Amino acid sequence: MGDLSLLFMAGTNTVEEQRARWERKRSRTAKELLETEHKYLEQLDLVVTFFVTILKAKGTLKPTVLEIIFGPLESIYSASQVLLLHLERGNLGPGLENFCQNLELYGHYAENLEQANKTLKEQLKKNKSFRRFKKLQETRPQFQGRSLEDLLPLPLQRLHQYKHFLRDLLENTNPDSAEHQGLAEAVKSVSEVSRWVQDIIHKRENSLQLLRVQKLLKGQQTQVLSPGRRYIREGWLVVVPSKGEELKRRMFFLFSDIFIATKPCHPLHLLNSNKLVCQAVYPLHQCTVDKVFGHTQSQGGLLSLSFPHKTLLLMASDQEDINDWYRSLTAAVRQLKA
Repeated sequence: MGDLSLLFMAGTNTVEEQRARWERKRSRTAKELLETEHKYLEQLDLVVTFFVTILKAKGTLKPTVLEIIFGPLESIYSASQVLLLHLERGNLGPGLENFCQNLELYGHYAENLEQANKTLKEQLKKNKSFRRFKKLQETRPQFQGRSLEDLLPLPLQRLHQYKHFLRDLLENTNPDSAEHQGLAEAVKSVSEVSRWVQDIIHKRENSLQLLRVQKLLKGQQTQVLSPGRRYIREGWLVVVPSKGEELKRRMFFLFSDIFIATKPCHPLHLLNSNKLVCQAVYPLHQCTVDKVFGHTQSQGGLLSLSFPHKTLLLMASDQEDINDWYRSLTAAVRQLKA
Protein backbone atom coordinates (compact mmCIF):
# COMPACT_ATOMS: atom_id res chain seq x y z
CA MET A 1 0.00 0.00 0.00
CA GLY A 2 1.44 3.32 -1.06
CA ASP A 3 2.09 6.35 1.15
CA LEU A 4 -0.70 8.24 -0.62
CA SER A 5 -3.25 5.54 0.27
CA LEU A 6 -2.16 5.52 3.92
CA LEU A 7 -2.43 9.30 4.05
CA PHE A 8 -5.90 9.12 2.52
CA MET A 9 -7.03 6.50 5.07
CA ALA A 10 -5.60 8.51 7.97
CA GLY A 11 -7.46 11.59 6.73
CA THR A 12 -10.67 9.59 6.40
CA ASN A 13 -10.31 8.25 9.95
CA THR A 14 -9.73 11.78 11.28
CA VAL A 15 -12.89 13.04 9.57
CA GLU A 16 -14.89 10.06 10.87
CA GLU A 17 -13.57 10.60 14.40
CA GLN A 18 -14.55 14.26 14.24
CA ARG A 19 -18.05 13.35 13.08
CA ALA A 20 -18.34 10.77 15.86
CA ARG A 21 -17.28 13.37 18.47
CA TRP A 22 -19.82 15.83 17.07
CA GLU A 23 -22.54 13.21 17.23
CA ARG A 24 -21.73 12.23 20.85
CA LYS A 25 -21.75 15.85 22.05
CA ARG A 26 -24.85 16.61 20.02
CA SER A 27 -26.70 13.58 21.49
CA ARG A 28 -25.76 14.64 25.04
CA THR A 29 -26.99 18.20 24.44
CA ALA A 30 -30.23 17.03 22.78
CA LYS A 31 -30.87 14.68 25.72
CA GLU A 32 -30.23 17.47 28.25
CA LEU A 33 -32.50 19.85 26.31
CA LEU A 34 -35.28 17.24 26.40
CA GLU A 35 -34.85 16.50 30.13
CA THR A 36 -34.76 20.16 31.16
CA GLU A 37 -37.76 20.94 28.90
CA HIS A 38 -39.73 18.29 30.80
CA LYS A 39 -38.80 19.94 34.12
CA TYR A 40 -39.54 23.44 32.80
CA LEU A 41 -43.00 22.37 31.61
CA GLU A 42 -43.76 20.74 34.96
CA GLN A 43 -42.99 24.03 36.70
CA LEU A 44 -45.04 26.09 34.22
CA ASP A 45 -47.86 23.60 34.67
CA LEU A 46 -48.02 24.46 38.38
CA VAL A 47 -48.79 28.10 37.52
CA VAL A 48 -51.19 27.34 34.66
CA THR A 49 -53.11 24.53 36.41
CA PHE A 50 -53.18 25.68 40.02
CA PHE A 51 -53.39 29.42 39.43
CA VAL A 52 -54.46 30.63 35.97
CA THR A 53 -57.09 27.97 35.18
CA ILE A 54 -58.68 27.92 38.66
CA LEU A 55 -58.60 31.71 39.04
CA LYS A 56 -60.37 32.05 35.68
CA ALA A 57 -63.07 29.61 36.80
CA LYS A 58 -63.50 31.08 40.28
CA GLY A 59 -63.42 34.73 39.23
CA THR A 60 -61.29 35.66 42.27
CA LEU A 61 -59.43 38.16 40.11
CA LYS A 62 -60.86 40.34 37.36
CA PRO A 63 -59.87 39.15 33.84
CA THR A 64 -57.82 42.33 33.26
CA VAL A 65 -55.90 41.80 36.52
CA LEU A 66 -55.35 38.14 35.66
CA GLU A 67 -53.98 39.16 32.25
CA ILE A 68 -51.55 41.65 33.83
CA ILE A 69 -50.19 39.19 36.42
CA PHE A 70 -49.69 36.21 34.10
CA GLY A 71 -49.26 37.92 30.71
CA PRO A 72 -48.73 35.49 27.81
CA LEU A 73 -47.74 32.60 30.16
CA GLU A 74 -50.41 30.23 28.82
CA SER A 75 -49.21 30.80 25.24
CA ILE A 76 -45.59 30.21 26.32
CA TYR A 77 -46.73 26.99 28.02
CA SER A 78 -48.53 25.81 24.86
CA ALA A 79 -45.49 26.58 22.68
CA SER A 80 -43.26 24.53 24.99
CA GLN A 81 -45.72 21.62 24.95
CA VAL A 82 -45.43 21.49 21.15
CA LEU A 83 -41.62 21.79 21.33
CA LEU A 84 -41.46 18.92 23.84
CA LEU A 85 -43.58 16.73 21.57
CA HIS A 86 -41.14 17.31 18.69
CA LEU A 87 -38.10 16.71 20.93
CA GLU A 88 -39.54 13.42 22.21
CA ARG A 89 -39.99 12.25 18.60
CA GLY A 90 -36.49 13.36 17.65
CA ASN A 91 -37.82 16.03 15.26
CA LEU A 92 -35.41 18.76 16.34
CA GLY A 93 -35.55 20.80 13.12
CA PRO A 94 -39.36 21.14 12.77
CA GLY A 95 -39.66 21.58 16.54
CA LEU A 96 -37.28 24.53 16.63
CA GLU A 97 -38.76 26.06 13.48
CA ASN A 98 -42.22 26.05 15.06
CA PHE A 99 -40.87 27.23 18.43
CA CYS A 100 -39.02 30.21 16.92
CA GLN A 101 -42.31 31.51 15.55
CA ASN A 102 -43.45 31.93 19.19
CA LEU A 103 -40.26 33.47 20.58
CA GLU A 104 -41.69 36.99 20.68
CA LEU A 105 -43.91 35.81 23.53
CA TYR A 106 -40.80 35.81 25.74
CA GLY A 107 -40.05 39.44 24.89
CA HIS A 108 -43.63 40.50 25.66
CA TYR A 109 -43.49 38.48 28.89
CA ALA A 110 -40.33 40.35 29.94
CA GLU A 111 -41.94 43.71 29.12
CA ASN A 112 -44.92 42.83 31.30
CA LEU A 113 -43.04 41.29 34.28
CA GLU A 114 -42.44 44.49 36.26
CA GLN A 115 -46.12 45.48 36.07
CA ALA A 116 -47.06 41.86 36.85
CA ASN A 117 -45.03 41.89 40.09
CA LYS A 118 -46.44 45.26 41.08
CA THR A 119 -50.05 44.16 40.44
CA LEU A 120 -49.47 40.88 42.30
CA LYS A 121 -48.27 42.79 45.39
CA GLU A 122 -51.27 45.14 45.20
CA GLN A 123 -53.74 42.25 44.97
CA LEU A 124 -52.12 40.40 47.88
CA LYS A 125 -52.45 43.54 49.95
CA LYS A 126 -56.10 44.36 49.21
CA ASN A 127 -57.72 41.11 48.03
CA LYS A 128 -58.18 38.82 51.04
CA SER A 129 -59.69 35.89 49.10
CA PHE A 130 -56.80 35.91 46.60
CA ARG A 131 -54.27 36.09 49.42
CA ARG A 132 -55.87 33.04 51.07
CA PHE A 133 -56.12 31.18 47.75
CA LYS A 134 -52.43 31.81 46.92
CA LYS A 135 -51.28 30.59 50.33
CA LEU A 136 -53.40 27.43 50.02
CA GLN A 137 -52.09 26.59 46.53
CA GLU A 138 -48.46 27.07 47.55
CA THR A 139 -48.85 24.54 50.39
CA ARG A 140 -49.64 21.78 47.86
CA PRO A 141 -46.89 19.09 47.77
CA GLN A 142 -46.32 19.70 44.02
CA PHE A 143 -44.92 23.17 44.81
CA GLN A 144 -42.16 21.78 47.08
CA GLY A 145 -42.02 25.01 49.08
CA ARG A 146 -41.87 27.29 46.03
CA SER A 147 -44.02 30.39 45.82
CA LEU A 148 -45.76 31.95 42.82
CA GLU A 149 -43.09 34.69 42.91
CA ASP A 150 -40.40 32.00 42.49
CA LEU A 151 -42.13 30.54 39.43
CA LEU A 152 -43.07 33.68 37.47
CA PRO A 153 -39.47 34.53 36.30
CA LEU A 154 -38.96 30.96 34.94
CA PRO A 155 -39.62 31.78 31.23
CA LEU A 156 -36.82 34.37 31.19
CA GLN A 157 -34.41 31.96 32.88
CA ARG A 158 -35.37 29.30 30.35
CA LEU A 159 -34.78 31.64 27.41
CA HIS A 160 -31.18 32.06 28.60
CA GLN A 161 -30.82 28.26 28.72
CA TYR A 162 -32.26 27.83 25.21
CA LYS A 163 -29.56 30.12 23.84
CA HIS A 164 -26.76 27.96 25.28
CA PHE A 165 -28.38 24.64 24.30
CA LEU A 166 -28.89 25.75 20.69
CA ARG A 167 -25.35 27.11 20.40
CA ASP A 168 -23.96 23.79 21.64
CA LEU A 169 -26.13 21.89 19.17
CA LEU A 170 -25.00 24.15 16.32
CA GLU A 171 -21.30 23.75 17.19
CA ASN A 172 -21.68 19.96 17.12
CA THR A 173 -23.71 19.66 13.94
CA ASN A 174 -21.99 18.91 10.65
CA PRO A 175 -21.91 22.20 8.66
CA ASP A 176 -22.83 20.25 5.51
CA SER A 177 -25.94 18.67 7.06
CA ALA A 178 -29.50 19.80 6.34
CA GLU A 179 -30.11 20.68 10.00
CA HIS A 180 -27.17 23.09 10.32
CA GLN A 181 -28.88 26.00 8.57
CA GLY A 182 -32.08 25.55 10.59
CA LEU A 183 -30.08 25.51 13.83
CA ALA A 184 -28.12 28.60 12.79
CA GLU A 185 -31.40 30.46 12.18
CA ALA A 186 -32.78 29.26 15.53
CA VAL A 187 -29.65 30.48 17.35
CA LYS A 188 -29.98 33.85 15.64
CA SER A 189 -33.68 34.16 16.59
CA VAL A 190 -33.12 33.16 20.23
CA SER A 191 -30.11 35.49 20.53
CA GLU A 192 -32.14 38.44 19.18
CA VAL A 193 -34.99 37.88 21.65
CA SER A 194 -32.47 37.29 24.45
CA ARG A 195 -30.85 40.68 23.70
CA TRP A 196 -34.31 42.27 23.68
CA VAL A 197 -35.04 40.76 27.12
CA GLN A 198 -31.62 41.77 28.52
CA ASP A 199 -32.21 45.32 27.28
CA ILE A 200 -35.57 45.40 29.11
CA ILE A 201 -33.92 44.10 32.31
CA HIS A 202 -31.04 46.61 32.10
CA LYS A 203 -33.43 49.52 31.53
CA ARG A 204 -35.53 48.44 34.52
CA GLU A 205 -32.46 48.11 36.76
CA ASN A 206 -31.22 51.51 35.59
CA SER A 207 -34.60 53.13 36.34
CA LEU A 208 -34.50 51.69 39.86
CA GLN A 209 -30.98 53.07 40.40
CA LEU A 210 -32.00 56.55 39.18
CA LEU A 211 -35.05 56.49 41.45
CA ARG A 212 -32.94 55.35 44.42
CA VAL A 213 -30.45 58.22 43.96
CA GLN A 214 -33.28 60.72 43.47
CA LYS A 215 -34.78 59.63 46.81
CA LEU A 216 -31.37 59.93 48.51
CA LEU A 217 -31.11 63.62 47.61
CA LYS A 218 -32.76 66.27 49.77
CA GLY A 219 -35.46 68.22 47.92
CA GLN A 220 -36.31 68.04 44.22
CA GLN A 221 -33.97 70.71 42.81
CA THR A 222 -31.63 68.17 41.25
CA GLN A 223 -33.44 66.09 38.65
CA VAL A 224 -31.74 62.69 38.49
CA LEU A 225 -34.59 61.06 36.57
CA SER A 226 -34.04 62.00 32.93
CA PRO A 227 -34.77 60.11 29.66
CA GLY A 228 -31.70 58.35 28.29
CA ARG A 229 -29.62 58.84 31.44
CA ARG A 230 -27.68 55.82 32.71
CA TYR A 231 -26.41 55.23 36.24
CA ILE A 232 -22.74 54.16 36.25
CA ARG A 233 -21.35 54.24 39.80
CA GLU A 234 -21.09 56.04 43.13
CA GLY A 235 -18.65 56.36 46.02
CA TRP A 236 -16.81 58.51 48.52
CA LEU A 237 -13.87 60.64 47.34
CA VAL A 238 -11.85 63.35 49.04
CA VAL A 239 -11.94 66.82 47.44
CA VAL A 240 -8.50 68.47 47.56
CA PRO A 241 -8.96 72.27 47.74
CA SER A 242 -6.85 74.56 45.53
CA LYS A 243 -5.89 76.68 48.53
CA GLY A 244 -4.90 75.72 52.05
CA GLU A 245 -8.37 74.64 53.16
CA GLU A 246 -9.10 71.32 54.80
CA LEU A 247 -9.79 68.18 52.79
CA LYS A 248 -13.48 67.44 52.26
CA ARG A 249 -14.95 63.93 51.98
CA ARG A 250 -17.86 63.88 49.55
CA MET A 251 -20.20 61.32 47.98
CA PHE A 252 -20.11 61.38 44.17
CA PHE A 253 -22.56 59.89 41.68
CA LEU A 254 -21.50 59.24 38.09
CA PHE A 255 -24.10 59.04 35.31
CA SER A 256 -23.75 58.83 31.55
CA ASP A 257 -24.03 62.62 31.15
CA ILE A 258 -23.45 64.23 34.58
CA PHE A 259 -21.26 63.95 37.68
CA ILE A 260 -22.94 64.91 40.98
CA ALA A 261 -21.13 66.00 44.16
CA THR A 262 -23.05 65.65 47.44
CA LYS A 263 -22.52 65.85 51.19
CA PRO A 264 -24.53 64.31 54.06
CA CYS A 265 -27.28 66.34 55.71
CA HIS A 266 -26.81 67.21 59.38
CA PRO A 267 -27.27 64.04 61.50
CA LEU A 268 -29.67 65.87 63.84
CA HIS A 269 -31.97 67.05 61.04
CA LEU A 270 -35.50 65.82 61.81
CA LEU A 271 -36.51 64.79 58.27
CA ASN A 272 -33.33 64.51 56.22
CA SER A 273 -30.68 63.05 58.56
CA ASN A 274 -30.18 60.05 56.22
CA LYS A 275 -30.20 62.11 53.01
CA LEU A 276 -27.60 63.93 50.93
CA VAL A 277 -27.40 67.56 49.86
CA CYS A 278 -26.46 68.14 46.23
CA GLN A 279 -23.53 70.58 46.05
CA ALA A 280 -22.82 70.62 42.34
CA VAL A 281 -23.83 68.99 39.05
CA TYR A 282 -21.03 68.84 36.48
CA PRO A 283 -21.87 68.21 32.78
CA LEU A 284 -19.56 65.52 31.40
CA HIS A 285 -19.56 66.76 27.80
CA GLN A 286 -17.37 69.68 29.01
CA CYS A 287 -15.08 67.48 31.13
CA THR A 288 -11.43 66.45 30.74
CA VAL A 289 -10.15 63.67 33.03
CA ASP A 290 -6.48 63.29 33.99
CA LYS A 291 -4.49 61.23 36.45
CA VAL A 292 -2.18 63.31 38.64
CA PHE A 293 1.02 61.44 39.44
CA GLY A 294 3.41 61.96 42.31
CA HIS A 295 0.72 62.08 45.00
CA THR A 296 -0.03 59.33 47.54
CA GLN A 297 1.38 56.75 45.13
CA SER A 298 1.84 54.10 47.79
CA GLN A 299 -1.70 54.30 49.15
CA GLY A 300 -3.98 55.76 46.49
CA GLY A 301 -4.08 58.41 43.83
CA LEU A 302 -5.36 61.72 42.58
CA LEU A 303 -7.67 62.63 39.69
CA SER A 304 -8.08 65.98 37.99
CA LEU A 305 -11.45 66.80 36.42
CA SER A 306 -11.36 69.97 34.34
CA PHE A 307 -14.55 71.86 33.45
CA PRO A 308 -14.80 75.31 31.73
CA HIS A 309 -15.08 77.23 35.02
CA LYS A 310 -13.89 74.68 37.59
CA THR A 311 -11.18 72.10 38.23
CA LEU A 312 -11.81 69.30 40.70
CA LEU A 313 -8.96 67.46 42.40
CA LEU A 314 -10.24 64.17 43.79
CA MET A 315 -8.30 61.78 45.98
CA ALA A 316 -8.80 58.20 47.17
CA SER A 317 -6.69 56.24 49.62
CA ASP A 318 -7.11 53.06 47.57
CA GLN A 319 -5.17 52.74 44.29
CA GLU A 320 -7.63 50.29 42.75
CA ASP A 321 -10.56 52.56 43.61
CA ILE A 322 -9.01 55.61 41.95
CA ASN A 323 -8.12 53.52 38.89
CA ASP A 324 -11.75 52.32 38.64
CA TRP A 325 -13.00 55.92 38.89
CA TYR A 326 -10.55 56.99 36.19
CA ARG A 327 -11.70 54.22 33.84
CA SER A 328 -15.41 54.92 34.49
CA LEU A 329 -15.06 58.68 34.04
CA THR A 330 -12.93 58.51 30.88
CA ALA A 331 -15.27 55.93 29.32
CA ALA A 332 -18.35 58.05 30.11
CA VAL A 333 -16.75 61.23 28.70
CA ARG A 334 -15.49 59.40 25.60
CA GLN A 335 -18.89 57.86 24.88
CA LEU A 336 -20.65 61.19 25.36
CA LYS A 337 -18.27 63.06 23.04
CA ALA A 338 -18.53 60.30 20.43
